[in-house]
Amino acid sequence: MPSSTAPHSVDPKVSSDPARTLAVAAYHQLRSDIVSGSLKPGEKLKTEHLKNHYNVGAATLREALALLTADGLVVAQQQRGFSVAPMSLADFRDITETRAALEMQSIRLAVRRGDDEWEANLAAAFHRLARAEGRLAAGDVDVFYWEDCNRKFHEALTAGSESKWTQSFISVLYRQSERYRRLVFMKTPGRDVHHEHARIFEAAITRNEELAAALIAEHVRSTLNAVIAFCSK
Repeated sequence: MPSSTAPHSVDPKVSSDPARTLAVAAYHQLRSDIVSGSLKPGEKLKTEHLKNHYNVGAATLREALALLTADGLVVAQQQRGFSVAPMSLADFRDITETRAALEMQSIRLAVRRGDDEWEANLAAAFHRLARAEGRLAAGDVDVFYWEDCNRKFHEALTAGSESKWTQSFISVLYRQSERYRRLVFMKTPGRDVHHEHARIFEAAITRNEELAAALIAEHVRSTLNAVIAFCSK
């Protein structure tokens, strides 16, 4: 019997195939504009406009849109083309609670099972994230760089769980939550995200399983609370 393969969120890499390279580049440009809000939730994606705006051909654009559809950021409407996936508090609440549950379970297992390599990778990921947070505050890097470091820190935290399926589902949820995080990024008075990360790291590296799990859930839910507050204004 063939082994099962865990699902994964779309994160295409540039390949040696020129056509694929163009499609991946278009995918990243479109994804950036969707996540940043330049392309609004529910907005119809008009093929001719996109071809001109991103300077790509029809085949390249179709492939990029297919990747974004698999990523859950674009919706394909039969006979009506494509549109940006909608956003809602109900959707983000579902994403948040599912992600919190999975990350709590995963970090518990990582703290129990994680070896020296897990500790080393986690320490390196936290160091990069801490530096990115300082550089972001100083205006030396953009939010996309910070987002990449943040994602890698969360992945390093749970990598020791040794569950590829759980890791894959968490990755999907993390990427789905990115648009919502962007709504409130740097707009939440009194929230010290670096301090939150530092406490999570310290609890995990010292093998405090229950504290690490509680902190990761609180951290994930804090963004939901910030989005709720933002939307109520």
